This record gives sequence, C-alpha cells and structure tokens, in this order.
Amino acid sequence: MSDSLAAMELAFERRGTGAPLILVHGIGHHWQGWLPVLDRLAAARTVFAVDLPGFGVSPELPARIPYTAESLADAVESFCARLGIREPAVAGNSLGGYIALELASRGVVRSAVALSPAGFWSRAELLYCQAMLRAMRASARSLPLEQLENRQVRTVASGLLVAHPARLDPAALMAATQALANAPGFDETLESFSGLMPPAPPKSPVTIAWGEHDRLLLRRQAVRAARWSGQRVKLLKGCGHVPMSDDPELVARIILESA
Repeated sequence: MSDSLAAMELAFERRGTGAPLILVHGIGHHWQGWLPVLDRLAAARTVFAVDLPGFGVSPELPARIPYTAESLADAVESFCARLGIREPAVAGNSLGGYIALELASRGVVRSAVALSPAGFWSRAELLYCQAMLRAMRASARSLPLEQLENRQVRTVASGLLVAHPARLDPAALMAATQALANAPGFDETLESFSGLMPPAPPKSPVTIAWGEHDRLLLRRQAVRAARWSGQRVKLLKGCGHVPMSDDPELVARIILESA
C-alpha cells in the first residue's frame, strides 16, 4: 500500500462503544448520509463513519493515485491502520457497498454488509447508472439550494435515490446536494466504474441487501450479487437505493445482525 495513503487523514465521525464498525458512503455522498441510523448503531458498536478521499471534507487522493474503488478501499484500510482499528466490521452503501465487499475479499475485516453495492451491473445498467449520476451532479451544481425547501422539488431531486422523499430532512438534503456538487473525486471515480467488476471471492462473512425500489442500481442486479456471494440477498422492503432514510430501523437491524 502507498506510503502517501498511509499518511492520509480522513474526516470521520465517531460514536458509541463496543466492537468497531466502519461505515462507508456512496459516490458523491458524505458520512452524514448515515445519520438516520448512526445512533441506533452506536448503541451497540463503536461506529466510525468516514468521508472517502475526495468526498465530503476529506482531502483528495495524493497525486498519481487514481480514483478507483480499489484505491478508495486502500484508503479505508489505511484509515483503520492509522487509528489502530483491527478487524472491524464494515458496512457500505452503493460504492461504499462495493468497498465493503472488497475489504471482505482481502480478509481484513471481520464481516461486511453491502447495501445495494455497485459492480453487479450489466453493460447497459452501468451506462444508465453513469448517465443518471452525471445528471444528478449537474443538477446539484445548478439548482439553488433554497429551492429544496419546496417539497415537490425535493421529491424530484431525491426520487432516484430514496423511495420516500418526504422522510428526508430538508437540511440534510441540502447538505448532501452540496457534497455532490463539490466532490473533487466524483468525475474520475465515476469514470472508473467502466472497469469495475465484482471483487474476488470474500474471505470474510458478507451480507448483501438490496432496496426493493432501487431506481439507480435496479434490484435485478441482486441476482448477480447472490450468485457471487453464494447466498440469498436480503430485500429491503419499501426502500430505495439509499435505504438509511427510508427505513432506519430495518437498515440498523440488518447491519447489527451481521456486524
């Protein structure tokens, strides 16, 4: 692993006591995406919710290190080493879900939970995902934030990611929109998706769960994820691509049962 990655300091939120649990967000998001479930998880675990390099308020990757799911997983692994976190459980959503599975493939985590993980798409589904995310990024950069105070605008802005936009806190959606608009690692990471394949077979136990109403990574991709993992994928009923806001209790329960 790169020495420059080992020296990186990622932004993170730490809460709770107990066995360590690392939370990893998706592309264009930030650690605050886990806020709906954070205190539920912290009641039973020491939780570290991290901002990936080039996202949230974490610094960008060092020069000459490309933005790929693998290099971002390296950064999470280095983060754990820097803080002396040994064999944590890890949970991730979307790109973060892929990173969780990648760390399980390396055998460096005790267990991994992946919520609608990236990487199990067909070629057409990949192109659709990239197109939708580019459109969301463009919208985040052009939409005046105050318009998100309007319920109908919030529904349009977040309907691709959540099944129940009305449950989103407007302030949280504004912050997430800013994170998406400003993330310097977004474009290169999104381009790297073109070469993203499922990780090697896991060396640590994994749990995969998919939003019933996922409109970004369509739920039929769960069939491929089940084939890869050799086990049935859990269905998150009533949830979209980012399920933490749709049903915090369900998501927290699945993570704690598996972490």
